[in-house]
Amino acid sequence: MLSVLRVHLPSDIPIVGCELTPYVLLRRTDKTLTTDDVLESAPIDGHFLRYKWYRIQSDRKVAICSVHPSEQATLQCLGCVKAKLPVSKSYHCSTKCFSDAWQHHRALHDRAASALNENGTEEEELFGRFNSSGSLPSAASSPSLINGSTPLYPASVPQRSGGETWFEVGRSKTYTPTADDIGHVLKFECVVVDAETKLPVGHVSTLLTSRVIPAPSPSPRRLIPVNGVDMMIGGHLDPEGRVSSAGTFTVLSYNILSDVYATNDVYSYCPSWALSWPYRRQNLLREIVGYRADIVCLQEVQSDHFEEYFAPELDKHGYQALYKRKTSEVYSGNTQPIDGCATFFRRDRFSHVKKYEVEFNKAAQSLTEAVVPSAQKKTALSRLVKVDNVALIVVLEAKFTNQGADNPGKRQLLCVANTHVNVHHDLKDVKLWQVHTLLKGLEKIAVSADIPMLVCGDFNAVPGSAPHALLAMGKVDPMHPDLANDPLGILRPAGKLTHQLPLVSAYSSFARMGVGIGLEQHRRRMDPSTNEPLFTNCTRDFLGTLDYIFYTADSLTVESLLELLDEDSLRKDTALPSPEWSSDHIALLAEFRCKPRTRR
Repeated sequence: MLSVLRVHLPSDIPIVGCELTPYVLLRRTDKTLTTDDVLESAPIDGHFLRYKWYRIQSDRKVAICSVHPSEQATLQCLGCVKAKLPVSKSYHCSTKCFSDAWQHHRALHDRAASALNENGTEEEELFGRFNSSGSLPSAASSPSLINGSTPLYPASVPQRSGGETWFEVGRSKTYTPTADDIGHVLKFECVVVDAETKLPVGHVSTLLTSRVIPAPSPSPRRLIPVNGVDMMIGGHLDPEGRVSSAGTFTVLSYNILSDVYATNDVYSYCPSWALSWPYRRQNLLREIVGYRADIVCLQEVQSDHFEEYFAPELDKHGYQALYKRKTSEVYSGNTQPIDGCATFFRRDRFSHVKKYEVEFNKAAQSLTEAVVPSAQKKTALSRLVKVDNVALIVVLEAKFTNQGADNPGKRQLLCVANTHVNVHHDLKDVKLWQVHTLLKGLEKIAVSADIPMLVCGDFNAVPGSAPHALLAMGKVDPMHPDLANDPLGILRPAGKLTHQLPLVSAYSSFARMGVGIGLEQHRRRMDPSTNEPLFTNCTRDFLGTLDYIFYTADSLTVESLLELLDEDSLRKDTALPSPEWSSDHIALLAEFRCKPRTRR
């Protein structure tokens, strides 16, 4: 007979909006083991599994600490109540917790007061409200969030036991906690049922969760106009809630931190529940959808996560998806999950024209065959293919009108490159060669078509490094220290390290802003010596800029930029990733406008 051997939950803390999927180990009649679900519609040996979820509500009310959500609150900030901040942000588990968090907490008070003073009401900000653009709504507000075969719960009379009330909330194997579950323990039941009699057989396997916590909600990031004109943040919202302005489009670039790299050893400061993929994926999706970008360039996207999660989920929000996975399994026999670059674009704003895939390992083989002496080919190839990186280049056609164009009847094309140059710091020659290879490929596209270009990604190159100089200046100083280590001679002569694309870093526009309300604080998050952000990557051991959005300045202008994050606000959780932000990188977003065409 079918029997349940074990049930457990991979995550120790349930979070609102984050699906719970218990691990259920079964033994079949023939003694073989399986973790497959056994549905009533497809019984095994005349038996199937029946599941139930309960919310256990104690007669005693429980509040959750806003800083340490696994702890019960013991005090409440009355300033939050007075400022009409979300009540969940007002609770703390101890006086030390409140004291330690005060600097960041006070900023919430100041921001609420500022919004009320400026507008008379709290301003609506980008990544601030999600109901129309992909939030995880409550079960009461959305019929699509159904936990089991019955859409409304509680479906049966609540059970009471010793000062506790059990509400049935789900009848499927998985359950997604809602806001109603916050502060309460959930109970999962699993039992084998006879398919003919519909009666339980054997004992009921159960497990209890810890108390459900709310999903942390980071402070909204605003879209800042860079022309110095004080205007409503983010332009205007169209009927679908998307940030838009006639003739402009927005581009997001984000290294989302692949699950295979998100280990407790590397990010020990991040709570294990916040580092788990089930939590991070829903938090990342909510963030990405909330930005409402027209084009989304993601790095470190595992192939299975792209196919099973991001592509289908973003499809629901109107995005078409393209993907290029790394090729390390081809060259090294690597069998762990492979990540790559994913580019998404809104179908109502763009159509797909062409796709180019760049495999730097394949280019390395061609280079080795062409320029490396036979005796050194094996050594050279092992160095060049040690870092398996790719780039995804997509040509799109705009469906919106480019106001001000000299020839409005002509097709408006756009070329978007998305890459992740993940190279060990000892291989600076390989990193620079890969960036140069990508730029020469883009040059060929530019020669064949009059087309604006965007180059997005994580280049693992800080401002002032040779790769950054090549991207931003079009050349590398022959005396640059990064050129000192070139054992294969792939960078010689140094004069060849050039390109003709008029690339400019989008975020350098912050340094050229005029005078406006609040603009000075954004400039303080920039490095005046490089005109780049102070950081886009923030871990315990590193703080610096590695991510960029470059654009061709002869064909595009920057209209707005997503505000940068403040280091102090991140350090309250030590570093990234954190419960609020689910990657060790921050997202970059820029709004562009196409210039009237002039031939290069």
